[in-house]
Formats: sequence, C-alpha cells, structure tokens
Amino acid sequence: MTYVVLESCIKCKYTDCVEVCPVDCFYEGENMLVIHPDECIDCGVCEPECPAEAIVPDIDDRAADFLELNREYAEKWPNITQSKEPLPDADDYKDAPDKLQKYFSPEPGEGD
Repeated sequence: MTYVVLESCIKCKYTDCVEVCPVDCFYEGENMLVIHPDECIDCGVCEPECPAEAIVPDIDDRAADFLELNREYAEKWPNITQSKEPLPDADDYKDAPDKLQKYFSPEPGEGD
C-alpha cells in the first residue's frame, strides 16, 4: 500500500506532510505535491498533517484517479524534504471543487 495526494492539494501546496515523512517521498510541482508510490513505506504519518485533507491511502476510493498522476509527476518533479510556506492564496482554494481540471499545473516546483 502507498499514500496518494489528491486534487485538494492543488493551489494550496501545504508542506506540513513533507517535514514528517521519514523516507522523503514527496515531490514538488508548481502548485501541488505528489508522493512517489514506490518510495512510500505506508507509515501514514503524513496523512493527519495535511490541512487540506489531500492525502489518503491507495485503498481509498478517491485515490484510484490520482495514483498514476502521483507516479508520473514524482518521476518529473524535484524532491522536497523541507517544509515551505503554502501558496499565498492556499486558504482561499482549500475547499474549491474541480481543481484538477481548472488549476493543475504540470510544471515542476523548486524542490529543496
């Protein structure tokens, strides 16, 4: 099993989860994070840290559509191991619907 970042991370990019990850399996895009499914050890410490509730185990029904997105972009984006400030308007977008279609950016973030 692995954990998966859902679309609720898009336009928020809170990084509280990154600080607690013991295996540094988070990768940073321009406006969201993803988890590399082959690196995640299923410890679950990241899930309760996310203010947007964007992290779920892959057995969650919501994860099915995002597992491959996490895998694809974890291969393209830089690794992130330290917490950063969330995006400036993160709180405004935290509960916005349909973020994948409206706001997802395939561009990489800065990483560490």
